[in-house]
Amino acid sequence: MTDKKNQHDIAAKLRRQAEEKLRQEDSLVPESLLGLSPEEISQKLHDLRVYQIELEMQNEELRRTQEELGDSRARYFDLYDLAPVGYVTISETGLILETNFTAATLLCKARNELIKWPVTNFILKEDQDIYYRHRKQLFETGELQKFELRMVQTDKLQFWVQLDMTAAQDKCGVPICRITINDITKRKQAEEVLWETNARHSSMIENIGDVIGIMGSDSIMKYKSPNIERLFGWKPEDFVGTDGWETVHPEDIERIQKEFYALLEKENASTTVEYRYKCKDGTYRWIELTAINCINDTTINGVLLNYHDISDRKQVEERLCQAQKMESIGTLAGGIAHDFNNILFPILGQAEMLLEDVSEDSPFRPRVDQICTSAMRACKLVKQILTFSRQDTSELLLMKIQPAIKEALKLIRSTIPTTIAIKQYIRNDCGIIKADSTQIQQIIMNLAANAHHAMEDTGGELKINLEEIQLGNDDVITFDMAPGTYACLTVADTGTGMDKELTQKIFDPFFTTKEKGKGTGMGLSVVLGIVTNMGGTIQVYSEPGEGTEFKIYFPIEKSSFEEQNIQIKEPVRGEKERILLVDDEEAIVAMEKFMLERLNYQVTSHINSIEALESFRAAPDKFDLVITDMAMPNMAGDKLSAELIKIRPDIPVLICTGFSEKMTKEKAALLGIKGFLLKPIVMKDLAQKIREVLN
Repeated sequence: MTDKKNQHDIAAKLRRQAEEKLRQEDSLVPESLLGLSPEEISQKLHDLRVYQIELEMQNEELRRTQEELGDSRARYFDLYDLAPVGYVTISETGLILETNFTAATLLCKARNELIKWPVTNFILKEDQDIYYRHRKQLFETGELQKFELRMVQTDKLQFWVQLDMTAAQDKCGVPICRITINDITKRKQAEEVLWETNARHSSMIENIGDVIGIMGSDSIMKYKSPNIERLFGWKPEDFVGTDGWETVHPEDIERIQKEFYALLEKENASTTVEYRYKCKDGTYRWIELTAINCINDTTINGVLLNYHDISDRKQVEERLCQAQKMESIGTLAGGIAHDFNNILFPILGQAEMLLEDVSEDSPFRPRVDQICTSAMRACKLVKQILTFSRQDTSELLLMKIQPAIKEALKLIRSTIPTTIAIKQYIRNDCGIIKADSTQIQQIIMNLAANAHHAMEDTGGELKINLEEIQLGNDDVITFDMAPGTYACLTVADTGTGMDKELTQKIFDPFFTTKEKGKGTGMGLSVVLGIVTNMGGTIQVYSEPGEGTEFKIYFPIEKSSFEEQNIQIKEPVRGEKERILLVDDEEAIVAMEKFMLERLNYQVTSHINSIEALESFRAAPDKFDLVITDMAMPNMAGDKLSAELIKIRPDIPVLICTGFSEKMTKEKAALLGIKGFLLKPIVMKDLAQKIREVLN
């Protein structure tokens, strides 16, 4: 506006000077022409004409300048009024002196209505302090003030503005303030949406179960989400600017780095790896890391990492692997027991009969006794193998196990030195479980023997506790263990303890830390087999130098029970009953036939099940009893029994096996089989079972 005003003033001045000169020239013409020659007068007139032409040209230029000045003024006011931002001039006291059309539109007022209004009438009351603070600073320093606040229209509608305030003076030198008003409502709304989105994303990242991280191509960490403290103990700031490999287990670093550098070669590629992640307390947890190459992403500019804790899954996998390994070993052990039984059975049977034939004063008597003793020890070893492989057919009864535990403790006290103190806490209110009392004692004896070995040199304390506990969903030990009430049997010692690697091997069959001749390595394997067969679970706690604690959980049975007194009948001799004997091992058939005949039975034997079936089909009433092996070629014992019963439904069948994976008492009963015996068979047990079946 100042430049245009100056141009107007200059043009007016030039016009006045020209008019004044013209008047002066006109007044001088008559006098100046006196005494001049005609030529001189003609020249004067010519000069005057030229001057008039120049004056007319100046007037034309002045007219054009005035027109341009008017156009510029009009354009200026158009730009000023219709600018996309509002312009307001206010006095030092804050009254509106001038405003453009845009500002009036923003405030929903006519321009003339705004004059002399306090500008604070249009500022939200809560934000007026912002305005006053910046206005004061403006007049004190003269510096541009730029700030944001909320203004209101006449209908109380709020909108966000950015104000730019500059100091100036009016024509009289009075301080004024010019304000530019820029409507930023849409920007504020977008910022609010962006803030809410960022807050939502931050909340999601903080509360998601995994940890999110960003690592640069130089392996330097840029970011870790806050929940890393909850999962691994670290704070996010512990990692910014650090080497990304510091938390990787040393044994896993080479493998993980290889995957990382291969990932960097492929844009937007991803990979998933598992490794051990170091926690702040020095322990390691298994994680599943998913990495995505976002190096070229302007927002992330790195490798995006997702850390998923899989420690629990790894434990389940480890237990499953251990269970599968034990199942395989159990199957193998059962097969070995079967073959071992076929070898042992004739030895034991022949030794028993030989013992009956040798007189008490015979020099051969001690030798035969030794054969029988060794054979019986072998029978017990087979029993342990079958217990480990969960193929022992011991009958489980509803019982309270306190008496069995106390009986075992009496035996323990007499077998371990007094340097080892025994402390017991057996609660009588512990409920009923389904168990075998002999096997409960076997558990106690085996665990106590291990405790004795751990405290043999230093002495110590053996604790045996029994109590009833309640396990919830978060308390169960294994994934297949149901919540509920359990009888918890604890056997603990203060001995040498074990490290983690050793603890993982103790249930393996034939694994032992004892000296040669002091153990077979079957003790804890047998314990595991017994506990599993009873539906229980074992948990082991041990640290080197801190002792070992075994906790065994047996599910409490809710049904009532009655103590059973089983009267064992003495075996009796036969009454010439006719027996069909079937076994594919010739040595066993020969031994059993001789044994049965000694017991006063008539025996027809076969080593082929098909031939035995044809013999029975030819004369089904010829036999009073059938004794058959289970595992035979051509036709197994259960199939043979089923065919025999079809021919003669009332025929008693006694089935024998050394490998009971496919045959149990319950399965035998469903097939109509009257008796079931586990090899190797002692003669008196065979005699008793025959009488039970025939009677």
